[in-house]
Amino acid sequence: MKLFGVDVGGTFTDIVFTNTDSGETWIHKTPTTLEDPSIGVVQGIEELCQRKQIPKAEINRVFHGTTIATNSILEYDGAKTGLVTTKGYRDILHIGRHQRPQNYSIMQEIPWQDRPLVQRRHRKVVTERLVPPTGEVLVELNEQEVREAVRELKAEGVESIIVSFLFSYINPQHEDRVRAIIQEEYPEAFVTTSASVSPQFREFERFTTAAINGFVGPKVKLYIDNLQTRLKESGIDADLHIMCSNGGVATPQSVSEKPVNTLLSGPAAGVLGGSWSGNLSKRNKLITFDVGGTSADIGIITEQGYGESSARDTWIAGYPVMVPMIDIHTIGAGGGSIAYVDEGGAFKVGPRSAGSRPGPACYGHGGTKPTVTDANVVLGRLDEENFLGGEMSIFPNAAFKVVEELADKLELGVPETAEGVLTILNNNMANAIRAKTVQKGYDPREFSLIAFGGAGPLHAVEVAQILNIPEVIIPPHPGITSATGLLTTDLKYDVIKTEFMLNTQIDYAQLNRDLTELKEQIRVQLQADGVKPEEIQVLCMADCRYIGQGYELRVDLPDGELTEQSIQKTWEQFHQFHKSEYGHFFLESPIEIVNIRVTGIGLMPKIGQPVVMGTGSLEDALIKKASAIFKVDGELETLETSFYQREYLPIGAEVAGPAIILQKDTTTVLPPHCTAFVEESGNIIIKVEVR
Repeated sequence: MKLFGVDVGGTFTDIVFTNTDSGETWIHKTPTTLEDPSIGVVQGIEELCQRKQIPKAEINRVFHGTTIATNSILEYDGAKTGLVTTKGYRDILHIGRHQRPQNYSIMQEIPWQDRPLVQRRHRKVVTERLVPPTGEVLVELNEQEVREAVRELKAEGVESIIVSFLFSYINPQHEDRVRAIIQEEYPEAFVTTSASVSPQFREFERFTTAAINGFVGPKVKLYIDNLQTRLKESGIDADLHIMCSNGGVATPQSVSEKPVNTLLSGPAAGVLGGSWSGNLSKRNKLITFDVGGTSADIGIITEQGYGESSARDTWIAGYPVMVPMIDIHTIGAGGGSIAYVDEGGAFKVGPRSAGSRPGPACYGHGGTKPTVTDANVVLGRLDEENFLGGEMSIFPNAAFKVVEELADKLELGVPETAEGVLTILNNNMANAIRAKTVQKGYDPREFSLIAFGGAGPLHAVEVAQILNIPEVIIPPHPGITSATGLLTTDLKYDVIKTEFMLNTQIDYAQLNRDLTELKEQIRVQLQADGVKPEEIQVLCMADCRYIGQGYELRVDLPDGELTEQSIQKTWEQFHQFHKSEYGHFFLESPIEIVNIRVTGIGLMPKIGQPVVMGTGSLEDALIKKASAIFKVDGELETLETSFYQREYLPIGAEVAGPAIILQKDTTTVLPPHCTAFVEESGNIIIKVEVR
C-alpha cells in the first residue's frame, strides 16, 4: 500500500511517504501555510509525488496530524459559543472547583475566568433534573424553555451550542432531546453534548471538555472539510485519517464531531514515532524529545509503553479536559523561540516564537528578533549551503546583526550571547524533562534520549549532558519523526462509563452488561469505518481508587466475563500501580471502581524498517571542515569541526566530536568528547560524556 503521513507544525509541514510493498520511504518538508494549513498539506504531497513519480491516484491512505484545535484553544480564537444547562448551574464553567492555579499568588490568571469559553450572556438555563445513581427523571425537560433558549442564542449570533446537564453522564436522554430541538430550530449550529464527548462524573471538567469541543469545533470542521475537498480536487482519492491525542487515528467524520480529541494530535504522533525509532535499536526506556520551531514536547516510554494522562493533570491552555491523551509535557522552546531582555533586565528565551513568517532573522523573511536558530548560525552549527538540504537559503549576516543587538543590551560579546541563548533554552528543556522523570520517580540516567523534530538533534546532546543521560538516539529522519509516527498507529476509539462500585460490593451482572454494551458500541464504530471483524482488538480497563481518594489510577480488566476470581488480578495491579505512583499501598482498604473504559483498535497498514543508504566510507560523507564554537570546560572555544552528510555515512561508522551531521530535515550537533555510531537500523547512537 502507498501511505502518506503529514504533520503540520508551526514552521514546517512534514511529509513522509512509504510503500509497504517495496519498503521505499521518501520525506519532504514545506513551509506551513498558516492562513490555511490544508494548502500546505496538499502542496507538500503533490511536490513529493512529482519528485518521486508517485501516481496520486494510487495513494491508499493519508494520515494527518493537525494543530488546528490546539492553536484555537491556545490562541483563544474559537467560535462564539453558547451553553444550555440545568437551571441553577449557569456558572459551573466560571466557578470551577475554587482551585487556584497558583495557591500562594495574590495576582494570577485563572483561565476559565479570564478567557471564558462561553460568555455568561450566552449561558442559558432550562428546567430539567435527573438524579443518581440510576439517572431517573426527577423533573421533566421543559422543551418550550429549550426552544426559547436556542432562539435567543441564534439571535445573538452564536455559532456553536454545548448542552451540559448535571447528571447526563448517567442518562443522556435530556441532552439528546435538546440536540434534536437545536437541529430543528438552528440546524446551522455546531452542537456538542457533554455525554457524547465525556460521559464522566466531575461536572466542571465535563462541562469544560464539552465547552472546548464546542469552542474549537467549527474551525476544525471547516479545516477538515477544506482538506478533504483539496485532496479530491488534486486527484488524491485516498482515505483520510486524523491523529488523535490517545495515540490512534480516527475518521474525518469522528474528528469533525469530537475535535477535542485532537488537542495533542501532533505531539502524540511524535511519541509514537519516537517509540518506533527506539524499537529499531531495541531500546524500550525512552525520553522522547521533540523540538520544533515553537515548542518542545516531552514524553516518557517505559517497558509498559507510553502512559496516558490522568484526570488530575490533564490540562490544555489552563483548562481541564477529560479525554484520553498520551502523557506529554509541552513548553514554549524551539528553533523560533525569541531571546530578549525583559523589563527587569533578565535574559530570557521563549516562550514567544517568531514562527515561520517572519521567522528567525536568518530566514530572510523580515524577522528582526534574535532566535535560537540565529544563535546556532552565529556559533557555526548550521551550514548556510546545506540548510533544508540546500532547498532553503539562510543569511548569516542577518543572524549576526540581531544577536549583536541583543549582545549590546547584555554588554556581552556576540559568541557569548549566542551561547547564552542556547544555555538558557537547553536548561529550560532539561527542567521540562525533570518534571516528567525525576518528579515522577524515574531516573533519567536509566533512559535513552531520543531526539527529533527540526531542532531536537541540535540540542539533544547538551541537554543530555545537563541531566547525565548517557545516550542520545537520532532517528533516520528526525525532522519528520512525528509524520512517521502517523504511519505506525491504528484506528483507535475510547468509550467510558461511570460506575461507582466497591470491590466488596460488585454487581457483576451490571458490570458485565455495561462492558458488553461498550464493546458493542466500539465494534459498531470500527465496522462503520470499514474495519474487518478479524482486524478489531478490544481492551477493557477500569479507573480505580481507594475509597475516599480524589483521583484514580487506570488498571486492566481481564478478558471475558468478569467474576470474583478473574477480577483479582485487577486489584493486585491496582495495589502495584499505587505503590509505583505514590510509594505506598493499602491491602486492607476497599477499592472503588469509578469508571470502566473500552478501547477499540482497528489494525492499519504500517511503515516498515527504513532502508539505510550509507555504503561509502567516512571520508565520502565528509563535506568540509570549518570552525564552530563550543563550550569546553566552561570556556568558549573555536574548534575545527567536521561536517558530514548523513546519507553517506556508512553503517558501523564512528564519528568523533566536534562534528556536525547534516541531512535535509535536521542538523545533529556532536560536541567535543562525544562519539556517534551509525547502526544498521538507520539510527545514530551518540554516547554522551556525562559528569
